[in-house]
Amino acid sequence: MKQRYFCLVLFLLCVSPAWAAEWVGNRFGVDVNVSARAEDDRDLGTRKGGDIHGLSLDLRPWVYFGSGAWSGFVMAQAVSATDGALPSVDFQDETRRSDSRTAKRNYLALRELWVGYSGLSAYPGEALRLGRQRLRDDGSGLWRDTSIEALAWNFDTTLLRAHLGVAERFSEYRSDIHDLAAEDKDRLHVFGDISRQWRPGHWLGFNFHHRRDHDKLKRPGETVDTLDKTRVGKLFWFGVHASSEAFTPRNDAALNYWTSAFWSGGERDRLTTATVGDHRIATGKRDDDVDAGWGVDLGLRWRFNAAGQVGIAYAHGNNDFQQTGLESNRSAFTGTRARPHRLGEAFRGELANLRVVSAFASWQVRDEYDINAIWHRFQRADGDQVIGGSAISAAMTNNDKDVGQEFDFVLSRYFRNGLLPAAISQAFDEPSAVVRLRGGVFWPGHAYGREVDSTMYRTTVDVMWRF
Repeated sequence: MKQRYFCLVLFLLCVSPAWAAEWVGNRFGVDVNVSARAEDDRDLGTRKGGDIHGLSLDLRPWVYFGSGAWSGFVMAQAVSATDGALPSVDFQDETRRSDSRTAKRNYLALRELWVGYSGLSAYPGEALRLGRQRLRDDGSGLWRDTSIEALAWNFDTTLLRAHLGVAERFSEYRSDIHDLAAEDKDRLHVFGDISRQWRPGHWLGFNFHHRRDHDKLKRPGETVDTLDKTRVGKLFWFGVHASSEAFTPRNDAALNYWTSAFWSGGERDRLTTATVGDHRIATGKRDDDVDAGWGVDLGLRWRFNAAGQVGIAYAHGNNDFQQTGLESNRSAFTGTRARPHRLGEAFRGELANLRVVSAFASWQVRDEYDINAIWHRFQRADGDQVIGGSAISAAMTNNDKDVGQEFDFVLSRYFRNGLLPAAISQAFDEPSAVVRLRGGVFWPGHAYGREVDSTMYRTTVDVMWRF
C-alpha cells in the first residue's frame, strides 16, 4: 500500500517542472459549511436510542493551479461535529455499509489532489487527470459520483461527450479512519461512457463499468472480522441512455425526459464461515455466479411556466441487479440545482431489488430560490429477498413487497454566483453561497411488520459560503 502512495507522490513531483513557469488563472479559497441535523430512529424503534440531533462545521480550503496545458487542484477538509452529526454535504458516503470503523467528531481529510493535462488534442473540452479526484457520470448519479484515486480522460464538446478511466480506492485520507471498508479493499474499477447529440438538446449514448477484486478470501481456519472481504469477483455493467439534458438545471425546454436501461452480470466467490466461541472462522468458499441483473430509470418533466415544473419518474432494479459502488444516486431530476436523492432523502436506498414510483414539483425563481416537493412509493421487486441497502437499519420481517412511502421537501436560497474555473467545477456541489433545507419523512410499509414506528424523518439545514 505504501508503494502505491509513493508512486503517486513521485508522479506529482516529476510533473512539477511543468509548473515552474509563470502560473496563470490561479485560484484559491475556502468553502465553509455549517450544518444542523435532526434524524429519527433508523431502526424504526426496534432498538433503544438512534436519534441524532447535532451541529457540524466543515471547512474545505482549496487551491487551483493552471499553466498552459497543465493544471492542478488540491482540496483539504477540517471537520468538527457533535456526536453523530457528520457534515450533511458528504453525499458520497451516505449509502456505504456499516462496519467496525468509527468516525470521530473532529478530523482532517484530503478531498482531492490531482494534476491534469489538456494538450492531447486541440479540443478545449479534453483533459487527462491523475490523482484523487471527483468522478461524475452523465448527471444521473446512478453510475459514479464520488472522490477516488483515478486516471481519467474527459472529452466534452458540443456534439460529443466521452469519459474513460480506471480507479481504485487506496485510503480514506482521513485522520480518524485508517482502514478501508471491506468492499473497497483491492477493488479496481474500469469505466467509460460516450454520448452524442443527435439533434439539438437530445443525446444518445451508452455506459460501461467493470469491477474486479484482486484480493483473496480468508483461508479455512483463519479468523474473519468486519474489515475482511466476504465476497470477491469480476462484475460488469452495461447501459444505454437517451435524454434531453434533463439533468442540466439551466435547461429551459418545455418538455424534458430521461430514459436509461442497464444490465449487470459476472462471477463471484462467497466466503463461508462458522462461529466458534466469540470468533467467526472461515470454512471455505462457494462459487456464486451472478445472474444477469437489469434495471431502468425513466422520467418525464414538464415546464408549465418560466419558474414551475412538474414530473413523474420510475426506477427499477431487479433482484439480481446491484450498483457499481461509486454511485451517489443524487441528481437534478427535478430541474433545479438542489440535487435531491433519487431514492429518498430519508430512505436513501440503492437500486437493487427495488422499484420506485415518484412524482415531483419544483419552482425556481431566477437564480435566487428553488423549491422541490417529491413523493416516492417503494416496493421490493422480489418479496422473498432483501433490498440492496438503504439508510433504514430495521430488518424486513415478511415477504410483503410494500417497503413504504416518502415525502421530501428541499428549499434553497442562493446569494451569489461564484465563477469557478471549468476544470474544477465538478469538485463543488454548489457554484454559489446557499442556505438549504433538506427534509424527508418516511412511512414504513408492511414489509417491516407491525412492531415498528409509523414514521421516520431526516432533516438537515446547511449554510454554505465560498470565500
